[in-house]
Amino acid sequence: MANSLEKRKYFFIYKTTNLINGKYYIGMHTTSNLKDGYLGSGTYLRRSIRKYGKANFKCEILEFCETYDALVKREKELVHEELIKDPLCMNLKLGGSGGFSSEMAKLGRAAVNKILLEKYGENFRQVIGQKFAEKLKSSSEERLLFSDKCRKGWLKKGYKPKTFLNKKHTEETKLKMSKSKKETSKGERNSQHDTIWVYNLSLRENKKIKKGSLIQEGWVKGRKMKF
Repeated sequence: MANSLEKRKYFFIYKTTNLINGKYYIGMHTTSNLKDGYLGSGTYLRRSIRKYGKANFKCEILEFCETYDALVKREKELVHEELIKDPLCMNLKLGGSGGFSSEMAKLGRAAVNKILLEKYGENFRQVIGQKFAEKLKSSSEERLLFSDKCRKGWLKKGYKPKTFLNKKHTEETKLKMSKSKKETSKGERNSQHDTIWVYNLSLRENKKIKKGSLIQEGWVKGRKMKF
């Protein structure tokens, strides 16, 4: 229970500032050691720290809170839409928005489950899973970060990514692939179905149009390989 919420002594709002460009990040932190060297966990902030180095950042405590719930509430009050719109602000989402953040990850499984149970109810695992899926679907940046995290996790555990380098398909596999390709390229399934090539000499360009479509002035039926 060393990492449980009950064991934490301090709950506070902090502000980390980049001493080179003045950009800042406001977040919440729980700890028993005020000199733990914590600078923050925001995506934009982490990238900035990697770029400029920890020595070029200053972290200051803005205010303490009595409980974790009060801390979440206070972060929500401070990190609002207007703050996020500030060009110097590195926060990417509203405060107190929840989710399994790196801050919560340090509290221990039992403490995190308790928080999520109170927030989302008995089906909190399904709710969190759905929220995470939506997050990955809507953000290419989050997908890249998640993919990179998985790759590092696999390598750490000794798993080697599968690769087809220096390997060959068997004749049986080649026949199956050929048959599948022929089936998926028949008729309307073929992306080129019901289209024709036309070209424009003055524009030096080829393009495809639907059969039966009106050929625009300057365009001629056919395809020019060289202009």
